[in-house]
Amino acid sequence: MSDLTSLTIAEARDKLRQKEFTSAELTDAYLSAIRGANEKLNAYVTVTEDKARAMAKASDERLAKGDGGALEGIPLGIKDLFATKDVHTQACSHILDRFTPPYESTVTQNLWNAGAVMLGKLNMDEFAMGSSNETSYYGPVTNPWRSKQSNENLVPGGSSGGSATAVSAFLCAGATATDTGGSIRQPAAFTGTVGIKPTYGRCSRWGIVAFASSLDQAGPIARDVRDAAIMLKEMASVDDKDTTSLDRPVPDYEAAVGQSVKGLKIGIPKEYRIEGMPGEIDELWQRGIHWLKDAGAQIVDITLPHTKYALPAYYIVAPAEASSNLARYDGVRYGLREQSDDVVDMYEGTRSKGFGAEVKRRIMIGTYVLSAGYYDAYYLKAQKVRTLIKRDFDLAFENGVDAILTPATPSSAFAIDDAEMAADPVKMYLNDIFTVTVNMAGLPGISVPAGLDAKGLPLGLQLIGRPFDEETLFRAAHTIEQAAGRFTPERWW
Repeated sequence: MSDLTSLTIAEARDKLRQKEFTSAELTDAYLSAIRGANEKLNAYVTVTEDKARAMAKASDERLAKGDGGALEGIPLGIKDLFATKDVHTQACSHILDRFTPPYESTVTQNLWNAGAVMLGKLNMDEFAMGSSNETSYYGPVTNPWRSKQSNENLVPGGSSGGSATAVSAFLCAGATATDTGGSIRQPAAFTGTVGIKPTYGRCSRWGIVAFASSLDQAGPIARDVRDAAIMLKEMASVDDKDTTSLDRPVPDYEAAVGQSVKGLKIGIPKEYRIEGMPGEIDELWQRGIHWLKDAGAQIVDITLPHTKYALPAYYIVAPAEASSNLARYDGVRYGLREQSDDVVDMYEGTRSKGFGAEVKRRIMIGTYVLSAGYYDAYYLKAQKVRTLIKRDFDLAFENGVDAILTPATPSSAFAIDDAEMAADPVKMYLNDIFTVTVNMAGLPGISVPAGLDAKGLPLGLQLIGRPFDEETLFRAAHTIEQAAGRFTPERWW
């Protein structure tokens, strides 16, 4: 970590405008950090050095004229799920080998329009399916955090593990990520970073490789709450190419950071006190409650009775949508193609070799629950449960609750190749137990670092907000951040 790479986005933005250094110098500092760390952390699958330097040079020219954008000259990492024109975009899957799209995703185009610089594409779970970043075709990402007195490599969480590791290890100023069931918030919690999943429809999904279309949403992972607010302001927009994006004004989220939480009503759902929850998680939750209460917020107990059905319902809805979305990868138009004289054999061979084990598992689950005779019993019922989950939140907000505070994860980061997780996929799926409800209801949720466990690993708290009220989440998250302090890993890589 150099003096330049240690700066937050807000700090670097201000110093660039004051001409204390150039974007070219800042970009070179990050490229140097990536060269020194990526072999051990495996956060980047592609580093776009030439493109980064060209974008930084253009930013410096705009800054010299005094007409730079909101992110002018700021180097960012981009999750491999976002289409980037003429640059590697494979969703970290073998089936999309050598695919370089001739177009740009709306979210990344918004960032480039704001002056941001692209450092490269970040590792992730294949097709965003995973909670540990171990399903990537390019191998697992390593968390920059380690337990006290241990050299064991830990997972960074998933699916946005490359984004979280790159931000935590100072390999980019901020990163794009996506969240289908917790894929921004869980890795943020595991790496001591801030991650926000905005309301469904706040950011365009156009140009983002689809996992589950009714659940997927883009958002940022950043070093602190202010940086997350700055990034989300530029990522969010309505988009004619995505009919699920909503035409609503995008607030100045940064202006909300630092505002008082006095008078806010914070709900504490009893259903999130799950059986067997570690004492450290409950203690962290209680600290968060006290911090908000001391800052003037009103704490109220609430009930979200259908929470216990969220995880099973999610693992019906998400795989069902995935099986439909991934049907397009057949070896005909782009990516991997296993040669055969028979078209059916070509389809089967391509999909068999192109998809990893976890993606195949979810495709098969999704195809099963959508099949004749099972659609009503599984998929239709899961959608009805989803409606009830959303209604629980609606009632809480109708009763005056402004935000809901919960843990972000049931534990801190675990080891890469953890035997128990590998033997039981359901145990891995339980990492999403506190996060999937937010996606099922289409609500905004933010994970903010709140402390360290006994092993010295970061833990996060989650705040859930009303639809399109990300501003309140930034206010409350900043209060927690100020009370908890910031956390950075000790360098070993």
